[in-house]
Amino acid sequence: MLLAQLKNELWKLFGKKRTYIGFAMLLLAENGVCFALYKTHFSFQKRLLEGNGFSMEPYASALTTALIVLSPIAPLLLPLYVALIGGDLVAKEAEDGTLRMILCRPISRVRLLVTKWLAGAVFSVALVIALGVFGILCARIWFPWGSLFFWSPEDQIFTMFDATTGLGRYAAAMLLMLAEAFSIMGVAFMFSCFNVKPAAATILALSVMLIDFICYHIPYFQDYQPWFLTYHMRVWVWALEEHVSWWKIWQSLSILVGFNFTFLVVGCTAFQVRDIKS
Repeated sequence: MLLAQLKNELWKLFGKKRTYIGFAMLLLAENGVCFALYKTHFSFQKRLLEGNGFSMEPYASALTTALIVLSPIAPLLLPLYVALIGGDLVAKEAEDGTLRMILCRPISRVRLLVTKWLAGAVFSVALVIALGVFGILCARIWFPWGSLFFWSPEDQIFTMFDATTGLGRYAAAMLLMLAEAFSIMGVAFMFSCFNVKPAAATILALSVMLIDFICYHIPYFQDYQPWFLTYHMRVWVWALEEHVSWWKIWQSLSILVGFNFTFLVVGCTAFQVRDIKS
């Protein structure tokens, strides 16, 4: 029965046109950035590599371009679209009045919310896969296949890999990016369980994440960065280190699991005390 309910939730979710806004915008944004990089001929990256004694030619590749594109899109556009869906999952049905009819069925509220959360998780997986696949495909249109170069001064990462290893690291980064998508969707879903409008739930979730993001980047809080959610959601970047710190990755993943469970419990508690059927 749970699978049947999940299938019904997915039909409702992917039957809405607004669900596909994120996929379309990611495709346009990634292709636009790839085209801009093609026109600039990696001028900044070329100066950086040549200044360290390396040649840019083998690293002006689709893999390098895809990661350059992902670096700004992952913390900016991805949260926007998963929060949009997470904020709609419960609040939209309450606004439309269909939630009252659903609760007339002999299922518990917790089971209903878990099913909706799973539907949001499936959307998050689909969006992250689209983000990674679109990045590779758009980059491959403008650049040849080749080695991978990644530089992140914020995380003190300067790495270079051959094409095979680079593709594996790219896939690992996409897999770890699911933790970020689930966390942001979980925050929006929690607010959606409160008595608020869908837009308010989305804005509240984005506000919380933006405040956390800003505080994380304030130099005065540098010693407290591991206390911020943004620090742990950047776990995907650590898959691109030359020597992967698996203990740090598992530590952040366990913390994110705890956060997501807390968001779900708070959302379920708030939803349990709501008077919807009156």
